[in-house]
Amino acid sequence: MIRDLTDTTTTGISKTLVRLRNEVGAMALGRVLTLVVVVEDIDAGTAIDVANQASRQHPCRIIVVIPGDRRGRNRLDAQIRLGGDAGASEIVVLRLYGALANHGPSVVVPLLLPDSPIVAWWPGEAPADVGRDPIGAMAQRRITDAAQHRNPRTMLKKRAATYAPGDTDLSWTRLTRWRGLLAAALDQPPYEPITSAVVSGAPDSPSSDLLAAWLQRRLKVPVHRVSTPRGSGISSVRLDRKSGPIDLVRPGDAVATLSQAGQPDRRISLPRREVPECLADELRRLDPDDAYEDALLHGLQALQPVRLTAASAAKAGKAPDPAESRRLAARLGRDVSAKEASAMIAAPPAPEHAETEQVRAATVRKLAGKRTPREKQAEKARKEAASPSSTSSSSPTKKAATKKTTTKKTTTKKTTPRKAATTKGSTTKAATSKATS
Repeated sequence: MIRDLTDTTTTGISKTLVRLRNEVGAMALGRVLTLVVVVEDIDAGTAIDVANQASRQHPCRIIVVIPGDRRGRNRLDAQIRLGGDAGASEIVVLRLYGALANHGPSVVVPLLLPDSPIVAWWPGEAPADVGRDPIGAMAQRRITDAAQHRNPRTMLKKRAATYAPGDTDLSWTRLTRWRGLLAAALDQPPYEPITSAVVSGAPDSPSSDLLAAWLQRRLKVPVHRVSTPRGSGISSVRLDRKSGPIDLVRPGDAVATLSQAGQPDRRISLPRREVPECLADELRRLDPDDAYEDALLHGLQALQPVRLTAASAAKAGKAPDPAESRRLAARLGRDVSAKEASAMIAAPPAPEHAETEQVRAATVRKLAGKRTPREKQAEKARKEAASPSSTSSSSPTKKAATKKTTTKKTTTKKTTPRKAATTKGSTTKAATSKATS
């Protein structure tokens, strides 16, 4: 349900919300926070769709503030969305005109949910100091996106200069999977210290700078930045150590490869994170992000300037080669497909009917980590297929050993009666001699 209100007041908006909620049956008690979105009119539609998708994981009241034309008389236009048009949230779109456009907080405060956290989000260009912004000052969390600015690196420096607890950026949220994969790779043997690191990323990707800053703070080693074409985002990360580097490379937009010494090469799904997913992640926590604070305030200052391109760095052996990673990902994909097809052909057929007790016993074995008879049979078939020569060569030896053992047993059985007869004769002779004497 969508209801438009022209030239209205905050009181009229509140009364309309209550009336529509009773008609639609929406539960206001299910809202966990208030999300205030400050956006320009041209980007309002996209921002509303993104907030609506994120609210499906975190039901909230969404208040969209759109500063309009500051010329002319003061006017407040509103649009209320409930039910299917708002997903799991209540959406209130406010368009402010005239001098009222400079007093957004005065219009927002009467519409806030009582006793609930407030999160402010700027989908486009945000103020230089969001902590001192009138709407940002009333929020516990302030979400920005440095990638939306004309000069992302300059904006990151401004964010560091004006940082306040509760600030965060979607450029940092996009790194969650990269940080998780790199941390998991360091948990695998060999457990050797990292000596240096190289991050390859586009110059217009603030996520690349934040990832390099995070590695520098966590590993306490020099981290170099390598430039890739604009718009490519993060391309690769190399962690150097004594036994060999750890290379996490994403040559495209979805599939990456992970290579390290002593471990098989792996093909990993690593797609670019969309804005609704990142926003939903940030709405999960309302406390300050200490890792982001450390990387922003201390890690960025220690980064070395970008001096090499990705092609020259790969040619010099200082960074992974994206083309080689692309070929490796394709080969691993073909190997996996071939292995799955071979397993389907070699696997024994499943029984058409099974008793309840058999199913329960198989389930217990599976939960206990034991192999089922079908798995044992398949493993035996694979071993026999893998080593036919060893099986054939070992057969004569086994037959000879079996024949020798059989002959030995037969000899033992034949000699046993002779020993018994000899013993019996000796006993009788001894008894006769005793009787004669």
